[in-house]
Amino acid sequence: MKLYDFDGMFDEKLADYLKKNSGKHKESEWEDIIPALYKKFGDTFIKSVGDTPNGFYAKMTDGELVKALSTHLKQGVPVSEFLCNAIESRNAVKLLLPLLDGSEGERDYAINLIGADKDAIGKYFEMLLDENSSEDLKNRCVDYIKENADLVLERAVENYNKNREREYMLEIMSRCKVRSDKVFDILLKEFRTDPENLPMHASYLAAYGDERALEYLLDKIDEEGITFIEYQELKFAIEALGGEYTKKRDFSNDPYFQLIKSGGGDIFGGIKN
Repeated sequence: MKLYDFDGMFDEKLADYLKKNSGKHKESEWEDIIPALYKKFGDTFIKSVGDTPNGFYAKMTDGELVKALSTHLKQGVPVSEFLCNAIESRNAVKLLLPLLDGSEGERDYAINLIGADKDAIGKYFEMLLDENSSEDLKNRCVDYIKENADLVLERAVENYNKNREREYMLEIMSRCKVRSDKVFDILLKEFRTDPENLPMHASYLAAYGDERALEYLLDKIDEEGITFIEYQELKFAIEALGGEYTKKRDFSNDPYFQLIKSGGGDIFGGIKN
């Protein structure tokens, strides 16, 4: 398969353009000009290629595009946006799935191109549970799993009960659209029994959207010992569930409140200072 370094070709043309137009534009203007030039380059005929970058990839089948991506990565040839855009324009998810078991580069490109497609959610869940996966990879997987959380609800509950990636499982459960007492009880239990992570668990209740959590959130926010950060997250969760908390609170001795307040301006509404 013939590979072309279209980004390298563009860099050469850009260098010439910058040399000819030196001093004509501010740095902030170049931030808009360069992407526009790159987009235009995608439709520029290149004699050595016999086509434009976009035209070159448009002639390939779905399988050839995915193979080109893998070959670029294996041979160290830069992958252009033109190739990625061509793949994204096709229905190539099933062809991309095997790359999730490939090299780090193949996996990263595959995740970006597949996104939250339902066909990949099961594989993302496996990667989430893989002890060899980095935290960055797990976070990326969870971000996409959350968009289709109901597909793996039972697996999330099962792994939560086994204490496997517990916080990730809670985050996934909190994004489920199908309501269940089982999930609500789990999220509420964590909120009530894990004071060290109160803001996070309050956010899970807010995301889940079950109004039954309001009374527990209102009870907690009314406690004198909560911190300013906890207050903020609890108030957000209450309002997200359609509730309201208007009692004035004094956080003038709270270190985080003082840090933000020192930045200037009273941005805290009904908080006493």
